[in-house]
Amino acid sequence: MKSEFNKSWNASKQPRKQVKFRANAPNHIKRTFMGATLDKPLREKYGRRNIEVRKGDEVKIMRGKFKGKQGKVGEVDVKYCRIQVDGIQRVKAGGEKLITWFHPSKVKIIILNDKDAKRLKGIKKAEVEEKKTGTKKTTEEKK
Repeated sequence: MKSEFNKSWNASKQPRKQVKFRANAPNHIKRTFMGATLDKPLREKYGRRNIEVRKGDEVKIMRGKFKGKQGKVGEVDVKYCRIQVDGIQRVKAGGEKLITWFHPSKVKIIILNDKDAKRLKGIKKAEVEEKKTGTKKTTEEKK
């Protein structure tokens, strides 16, 4: 793998190459690494398992010291692939409070911020309806 980001690179078992790929990726590709799982009602509604986290989403923390706590996403850092949840801070030994950052894979989205219409444009209503009814249309039936 070259020193710069390489779009044609497929995969490697070697962790050092995987880390290098993620670190050297441009921001429009790093954005796809910011996915978090959806809550069950949202999964059924949108027909997806996960979606990229955005500011304003309501999330529940699923791992670590703050497991089970909920809050709104206050800040999203695409460069370092981390998010900040409002109201959740850790306390240092001296009593100083610090912002706590979380990896998006360690949270679950409970309420989506759907003010941006383009966010969910990739989800087709037909696909959602197919999953509800359990029938899948063939290409001949669609024509």
